[in-house]
Amino acid sequence: MAVQQVTIQNASGFHIRPAQLFIEKAVQFQSKILIKPEGTTVIADGKSILNLMTLGLEKGSVITIEAEGPDETDAVSQLAQLVNSGFGEA
Repeated sequence: MAVQQVTIQNASGFHIRPAQLFIEKAVQFQSKILIKPEGTTVIADGKSILNLMTLGLEKGSVITIEAEGPDETDAVSQLAQLVNSGFGEA
């Protein structure tokens, strides 16, 4: 299992556009991907827009990205990079 903790960087938080970008990247991988917000027991499927949107993540929210499967390391690395980039938002 590959795991990395990241902080939501973009000012608008994890709204529909970032969630869609995250899913578009996540579905490229065979691995199972889970998102766990810090300080909660909630676990979201990283390939489900409904699951991601219900998290209500704002700027500064810390999440853990976990992946398990044949391409888990690449999945976590690329998804963390996407989050750290602020999803291309200014």
